[in-house]
Amino acid sequence: LPAVRISRRVDPLFLLQGGQILRVSTALSCLLGTPLRVRNIRAGRSQPGLRPQHLSGLEMVRALCDGKMEGGEIGSTEVTFTPGKIKGGTHLADTKTAGSVCLLMQVAMPCVLFAAAPSELHLKGGTNAEMAPQIDYTVMVFKPIVEKFNLTLDCIIKRRAVVKVMVQISPVKQLSPITLTDRGTVTKIHGRAFVAGALPVKIAKDMASAAVRCIRKEVRDLYVNIQAVREPDNEAFGTGTGIIIVAETSTGCLLAGSSLGKRGKSADKVGMEAAEMLLGNLRHGGAVDDYLQDQLIIFMALADGISRVKTGPITLHTETAIHFAEQLTKAKFTVTKSEDDGSSKDAYIIECQGIGLLNPNL
Repeated sequence: LPAVRISRRVDPLFLLQGGQILRVSTALSCLLGTPLRVRNIRAGRSQPGLRPQHLSGLEMVRALCDGKMEGGEIGSTEVTFTPGKIKGGTHLADTKTAGSVCLLMQVAMPCVLFAAAPSELHLKGGTNAEMAPQIDYTVMVFKPIVEKFNLTLDCIIKRRAVVKVMVQISPVKQLSPITLTDRGTVTKIHGRAFVAGALPVKIAKDMASAAVRCIRKEVRDLYVNIQAVREPDNEAFGTGTGIIIVAETSTGCLLAGSSLGKRGKSADKVGMEAAEMLLGNLRHGGAVDDYLQDQLIIFMALADGISRVKTGPITLHTETAIHFAEQLTKAKFTVTKSEDDGSSKDAYIIECQGIGLLNPNL
């Protein structure tokens, strides 16, 4: 079996993203029909081994391909996965915690693209979780950009907080490569600030106002439209606050900044954090933001042809995704400094010669 060993003897960046290594390697194992062993899972963490959200993702992939798994239990530091044939239909996953449904989607979605029939993923967990993409980001940024690979994705939010999300995906024969190197000019900035539960809508308005003030210090010629909303009680579970701000460009690029509230953190600080994140993504000149980089790597590796994406500084998540995509698919990645006249010193081009994976079912 090809073994993915997470060890202190390798570059430290591979110690940081234990869950991501599982997601990338398990999805590729499923797609390529290659058995996989992952060792030393989250070995450097205070709670080593699989957590509920990791296990629910693994179990979902095992189920959608009729695979076999050994070591699939909470706290396990070694998992052996043997994939079967990917099938469409309805697939369920429940983190049983507030673990991110967006991370569940990351592991399952590439797999069902190569199923024999359309799929529905019914995901239960957190929609707006710390250290993971917000569901709003997935819908507003990830979805329209990933569809450039010539796929169709629908994401329906049933309820927010610890809730259900339904994802509908049609299978593809093959993924098309993408080119995202010309960011163009920013034409629109919009977003939503939300509160849920017992919190007053004034908090959302304060987040939005603070974000607008921050953005206007650098972007003066555009109207910034951030809606302040209180989620209806029947569409939310629990209490929480958050904000996402998206910049759209003349070439169809989407870059975002987001932040979540928590006890003791002022509404102004939440709004300003999201605004600063967006402005940082606009300053580096990339065509994607820092949080989309690594999410595109697996699709670039599978696509038929050369994909090129201009980014800001390469993140540890992206380095990790590239490493394991190359190791498991034999796709060829290169990362070079962008030489464009208008690029900042922090702009890079990620190029990938994809393997052109074909769906044998279509």
